[in-house]
Amino acid sequence: MTMNQIPHFQRAVLLGMITVASACSAGPKVEIKNQKYAVELADSDYKREIGLMYRHKMPLDRGMLFVFDAESPQAFWMKNTLIPLDIMYFDADYRFVSASYRTPPCRESNPQTCPTYPSDGPVKYVLELNAGVGEDLSLKAGDPMVFHP
Repeated sequence: MTMNQIPHFQRAVLLGMITVASACSAGPKVEIKNQKYAVELADSDYKREIGLMYRHKMPLDRGMLFVFDAESPQAFWMKNTLIPLDIMYFDADYRFVSASYRTPPCRESNPQTCPTYPSDGPVKYVLELNAGVGEDLSLKAGDPMVFHP
């Protein structure tokens, strides 16, 4: 059946559903070495504090981009994070600084004893992807990340 064979009202509903579905899948993305990842933005204190906590899984083409107000050294921990992650640090020019790959969830009974994973220098953006996904990119210092808002 072609679009012209569908009654006008049903065609309008179908086109509306396609438009909504497209809008839902649209959103910020980052691109690194020709690989694109849909990202949730952690751009407020609250969102940065919660991050990817309590998630049981995440698709391989998804992640979270933490956006800080100013470039400074950052350190992340895995408190209440249930999945292992690659944590990649980028400067204000979206250039790779350092990473903590295959970072394990913190299983300490006292979350205050969870280890931290610091950047090797000042950063403005931190990208979290599933463990191994970022590592497979084989990033070197200065490699670019492109942000598509």
